Amino acid sequence: MQALILQQQDNKTQATLQPVDETMLPEGDVTVEVVYSSLNYKDAMAITGKGRIIRQFPMVPGIDFAGRVRHSEDPRFHIGQDVVLTGWGAGENHWGGLSGLARVKGDWLVPLPQGLDSRKAMIIGTAGFTAMLCVMALEEAGVVAQQGEILVTGASGGVGSTAVSLLHALGYTVVAASGRVSTHDYLRQLGASRIIGREAFADGRPLEKQQWAGAIDTVGDKVLASVLAQTQYGGCVAACGLAGGFSLPATVMPFILRNVRLQGVDSVMTPLPRRLAAWARLAKDLPESFYQTAATEIGLDRVAEYAAAIMENRAHGRTLVKIES
Repeated sequence: MQALILQQQDNKTQATLQPVDETMLPEGDVTVEVVYSSLNYKDAMAITGKGRIIRQFPMVPGIDFAGRVRHSEDPRFHIGQDVVLTGWGAGENHWGGLSGLARVKGDWLVPLPQGLDSRKAMIIGTAGFTAMLCVMALEEAGVVAQQGEILVTGASGGVGSTAVSLLHALGYTVVAASGRVSTHDYLRQLGASRIIGREAFADGRPLEKQQWAGAIDTVGDKVLASVLAQTQYGGCVAACGLAGGFSLPATVMPFILRNVRLQGVDSVMTPLPRRLAAWARLAKDLPESFYQTAATEIGLDRVAEYAAAIMENRAHGRTLVKIES
């Protein structure tokens, strides 16, 4: 079976398609025939070499995958069972999903919930799983639809797209922040009630006009600082990304004067019970229209091309990778 293999030469990352068999795979309890994987921002950084994601080479990227169990030494999984993996360092320090075969620890796998197949699971992928965790964080903070608008930054990306669709389906009024006019129709199809641009976050004051009952931020840096300054009293901001930078040039004012909560969301090391709950919610809450609207499907041979597009902000939605056996 084919795999995308990353190697480093002269401090440059090279991505090539190479044949793999089971003898080449890393240690693990369960071997999976990968049916679909996807391309995330972290994958794009690894494949293009524009982020120090990978420290050991050769490496198969792909931080998520879905497929069928080929061999299992873990009693929780049986041959032919449909499973999904997100996180746990796959595609970073353990060979990941952009391969016909993957061998991983059984602890990292989740049985596919009823209502999802491998294709749908990877249209969701790490991005959608992260979006669901963000929505759950807002719910747990007591943010309800009647309180006002929910902002999603970086809305045309994988996490943002799924968040917009989920929030709309759950009855929230969603405002999408996107710097590209070309994505506006797409975001409206997903359920955004209105769309704002980057200029909405240019004020930079410690406190701004209260606008958002809650927010999901994938950008970080000055955008996150401005979102916090614009959040209503008692609101919550779920932060899960750093597409705009990892700094946070904010003050304590929103927290101590408006009782605003900043909730960090990590999807990589999420414990199994919460994983199961999030995947069950995704299977139930994501509208069928999302799967038709949000995905671009490619083969392994086009992964490097699309990774560059993601890094250059030319992609939107989810990039689904069909793995040919």
